[in-house]
Amino acid sequence: MKKFNIKLLFVLLASCFMACDEFLDVNSNPNSPIGDNLPLSAKLPGALVSITNQEVLQLNQIGAFWGGYWGTNNEGINQFFDLKTYNGQNIRSQREGIPVWENGYNNILYFRLIQDEAESTGQLFYAGTSKIMQGMMFLRLVDMYNNIPFDDAAKGSEVINPAYESGQVVYQKAVNLISEGIEDVKASGTIPSNHGDVLFQGNKSLWAKFGNTLKLRALIRQSEKNETQYVNAEIQKIITEGSGFLMAGELAAVNPGYMNTNGKMNPFWAAYYRDVQGNTTANYQSIRPTIYLLEQYQSKNDPRLERLYVPVEGSYRGVIFGNSEAGNPIYERNTTSAFRGPSENNNQATGIFHNWNQSSVILSDFESLFLQAEAVHRGWIAGDVSQLYQQAIARSFDYTKVPEASLSGYLAQSAVALADAQNPLERIIEQKWLALNSISSIEAWNDFRRLGVPNYPATAASGITGRPLRLMYPETERGTNLEQVEAQGSDRMLQDKVWWMP
Repeated sequence: MKKFNIKLLFVLLASCFMACDEFLDVNSNPNSPIGDNLPLSAKLPGALVSITNQEVLQLNQIGAFWGGYWGTNNEGINQFFDLKTYNGQNIRSQREGIPVWENGYNNILYFRLIQDEAESTGQLFYAGTSKIMQGMMFLRLVDMYNNIPFDDAAKGSEVINPAYESGQVVYQKAVNLISEGIEDVKASGTIPSNHGDVLFQGNKSLWAKFGNTLKLRALIRQSEKNETQYVNAEIQKIITEGSGFLMAGELAAVNPGYMNTNGKMNPFWAAYYRDVQGNTTANYQSIRPTIYLLEQYQSKNDPRLERLYVPVEGSYRGVIFGNSEAGNPIYERNTTSAFRGPSENNNQATGIFHNWNQSSVILSDFESLFLQAEAVHRGWIAGDVSQLYQQAIARSFDYTKVPEASLSGYLAQSAVALADAQNPLERIIEQKWLALNSISSIEAWNDFRRLGVPNYPATAASGITGRPLRLMYPETERGTNLEQVEAQGSDRMLQDKVWWMP
């Protein structure tokens, strides 16, 4: 694991936050490290923005390609090549790879530093929120790599070679850390108006619900393992705590005050839709929905389809993930369906693109409702599974700007109604998959690795057998902690499972 200069990290953290000027009004001494001068109310939003950017950009992108949503047109054949060909060696490259590990542990360290300061000064709100976010990131890293450091993590030069722990143990410790965070937040006093909480605006109840929803996601993840006693005990802890889960209208979404200037727009908008001048981005020009995705929307007469994508000559046309027929003109830029946004919708918000200042979703209310629906279906919690399922779809419709009048007819279809499903769990996951498209795509890949649903095609790139089951440990880690890396086993992306996979 990389060693970090803590003061430098807070400089970087502060610069991330200062991208949104209106939230930071600190006259700091230029001769003193900025991290020493900033209050926790200025450090928390920077850390939240950093972890949000990793969620909506890096992790969402991996999930979108490996979760069955995205491919590229002919003109984009050379883009995202490593993701489309499952090239683990290049993905873990220090120079040109995808730094999931590095960004993840950076974010853990940001929150650990906030936690340490908050505990030393008795500021329980900041200690609690930091623990919840650390727990979330540890869970993410296990999902991506399996065994990782926990106890020795984020200690800088204090621990030169952090010891790895099993993914299952880290999961349990991360869940406990989130529980501690919930209790700290609840025990904190009055939250000042200048709290800097760009996630829940100082709402302690929502922080507790968010923490419980993260824990429910972690428990659902291990549903196919024989962990009944552990799961039941943790569910009972959530019930006893009493705050419940995120419900309809309660999104975990960060907005630090995005502005229509370079580097300050909503990051997903700026990466996949339009720049400050209104020009389409390279990603927008090359990324296209898979044929399989479009077929699933069409087979269910799903009104989200027309809100998400632009038709070509009256029909929706996707691509093959892996570009196996890149020479075929039907997969060119002008003959395939691009994302639909305001510029393609009479300047009205639609689909996943609403405005350059839209909030960045970490965990949506519809994902939470689908998680609860599955938990009720499994008999873990009390509730009406059909009602939760329908509420989840309704919230997805609302997010993608589908008129409310379309909902009842959609839900009544035999291909959608939960009561008509031969396998209710598969139907819940299928609808969850349709709802999380390009919003929390990493959860689609996670659900597929857990249940194999929906059974979207693997890459069509030639010479590849299998699907990615995890990421390989990065070169940065192999270069500094090789003994621990090699102790974890073969490190094969297409063969080695994460602990919770069946």
